[in-house]
Amino acid sequence: MRPTETARRTDILDRATLVLNRSWRPVHVTTVRRALCMVFREAARIVCPESLSTYTFDEWVLQPVMMADRAVRSPSIRIQAPEVVLLVHYDRIPCHEAPFTRRNLFLRDDFTCQYCGRRCSTDHLSVDHVLPRSRGGNTSWENCVLACVGCNARKADRTLKEAGLHLLRPPVRPRWTPYLNLRPSQRMDSWARFAPEQKRRSASTS
Repeated sequence: MRPTETARRTDILDRATLVLNRSWRPVHVTTVRRALCMVFREAARIVCPESLSTYTFDEWVLQPVMMADRAVRSPSIRIQAPEVVLLVHYDRIPCHEAPFTRRNLFLRDDFTCQYCGRRCSTDHLSVDHVLPRSRGGNTSWENCVLACVGCNARKADRTLKEAGLHLLRPPVRPRWTPYLNLRPSQRMDSWARFAPEQKRRSASTS
């Protein structure tokens, strides 16, 4: 197999798949690779987002591949990578808060400087304390934002008023969602019918 084909297959297997519990509520997001393993072990069934029909692994193998760019191939079969799977056994909805971590902060602020609005790679962004720690500011969701190198240097150890800067939006503690560890660009359009909060967010930004 050509290296480019191997890389393509790995990319598809690492894409995101939404996991629903038995009540069809989203509980978390996994990879296509793990989703297929769950279905093969009969711990889950694949959901067709359009018809809401569910399939076992053997039944899914018989379905036509509608999107070539999401096809998983092996020497003997070619199947569509699942976008949604339904757990066979009940899995309760997590109710815990989103943990405050550097990765989650980057995801909350969508890799965007909260002062100038510039989107950057991780090596050009830093975590800034809105109220500097030297002024009593703490390390929390409500006092930390992403800042690009330029804005961080401009603000330094000053308050927003002193630095003449303004936040794009107030920093808040995000609610836990199944998509907590995903960037918005990684979410599938087909998930919207299973996730009312995602549908409302899409409508409000359109």
